[in-house]
Amino acid sequence: MDGGNCSVVSEFVFLGLSNLWGIQLLLFLFSSVFYMASVMGNLLIVFSVTADSNLHSPMYFLLANLSFLDLGVCSVAAPKMIYDLFRKHKAISFGGCIAQIFFIHAIGGTEMVLLMAMAFDRYLAICRPLHYLTIMSPQVCVIIPATAWILGLIHSVVQVAFIVHLPFCGPNVLNSFYCDLPQLIKLACTETNGLEFMVTANSGLISVGSFLVLVASYIFILVTVWKHSSAGLSKALSTLSAHVTVVVLFFGPLIFFYTWPFPSSNLDKFLALFDAILTPFLNPVIYSLRNKEMKVAMWKLCYQLLGYRKMP
Repeated sequence: MDGGNCSVVSEFVFLGLSNLWGIQLLLFLFSSVFYMASVMGNLLIVFSVTADSNLHSPMYFLLANLSFLDLGVCSVAAPKMIYDLFRKHKAISFGGCIAQIFFIHAIGGTEMVLLMAMAFDRYLAICRPLHYLTIMSPQVCVIIPATAWILGLIHSVVQVAFIVHLPFCGPNVLNSFYCDLPQLIKLACTETNGLEFMVTANSGLISVGSFLVLVASYIFILVTVWKHSSAGLSKALSTLSAHVTVVVLFFGPLIFFYTWPFPSSNLDKFLALFDAILTPFLNPVIYSLRNKEMKVAMWKLCYQLLGYRKMP
């Protein structure tokens, strides 16, 4: 096996979230409800933006793309985690583990770029309203998600390249419910200190850097609005609060996973569960509750699906 991957591990075993039946049942109910709510909520946003001509604007187009990505976020690890809750042997094949890592980082990297594009969109809408439609043209609206996906896929391929040729000869137990780089690298039968640093530099610094750029952009928007009109500051705060909340929910767990020097398996699992199920559910809730046009469009779509021609 010279020159190739000398792994003899064909599968990895998850320890899961808990072995206590009562907690497993509670987790099953909690995870199933929020997973279905995440899927339905994000699908509702995607279809509402598509069906309602009043939402055919750059802001809602980017929001629909975010919801599409959140569908991927909640579907990469959560369904298998729910399926495994009552199984004694919680296993995933080597190829399945690599696939999970690939999709987690492809979707995560794409969402990072999209969130920065949404911050730029809000900057133009608030600080450069006269130039907004000129800059955010239909062509640009197509280029933004395409670029986000390309960068996300490049990021993911780089991450997978770190591990795909590592030798895994045992043990094969992951103290988690899904595959990701920090836990998997520790199982390799070779020195991995340098590789762990590369992963931290790649995922950790990108997460921290993107988060700081977004925070700085929101502060810049608020300062700009305050300088021109203190009366408009409250409106800008209201507009940006939903974006800031989504950014914190998305980047908080990522920064902890890849940069926190004192890992805790229980806290890691809690944040991973939060990131996999709750965050994709909260995003549509946050945007729909704070946006009147979105709420009207979603109700209109629901009534149309139920067979009503118009809302009562």
